[in-house]
Amino acid sequence: MKRILAFVGDLYEDLELWYPKIRLQEAGHEVVLAGLEAGRTYHGKKGIPCRAQAAVSEVDPEAYDALLVPGGFMPDRLRREASVLQIVRRMDAAGRAIAFICHGGWILISAGILQGRRATSTRAIRDDMVNAGCLWSDEPLVIDGNLISSRNPGDLHHFALALVEHLQLA
Repeated sequence: MKRILAFVGDLYEDLELWYPKIRLQEAGHEVVLAGLEAGRTYHGKKGIPCRAQAAVSEVDPEAYDALLVPGGFMPDRLRREASVLQIVRRMDAAGRAIAFICHGGWILISAGILQGRRATSTRAIRDDMVNAGCLWSDEPLVIDGNLISSRNPGDLHHFALALVEHLQLA
């Protein structure tokens, strides 16, 4: 069993959190939801609630095997938090899987880890990704070392499967 940290916050993209979370749990992994406040209930763009089990400011990245970053408008808020960026940097430096989809790339941009690396995202942030030095590609799934990325909810079957398979090999 692996432990996966998933970022949550208001206006997260509902499917981009729940679909991979359920697939990871089906594979026997534990998924811990972390938001700005532990115990707070956050609501997705479509209104699906989720309760943060941990506060990002108290998360020890060493305790997790992977990070899941769903999209929606949540990443724009979370990328302003130093603790979020520190988690991303530490997990990347340790070579742990970082799976991000849609607007989730905003957090990796702000963490400064995309320079010279291949990834994808929603077309809406393509320029942001490229300006951060990312080698952006319009594909349903892009894997570059420990980075696993997809464009949008239509790519979730590729995205979740790739993350589950990555964790099986790790």
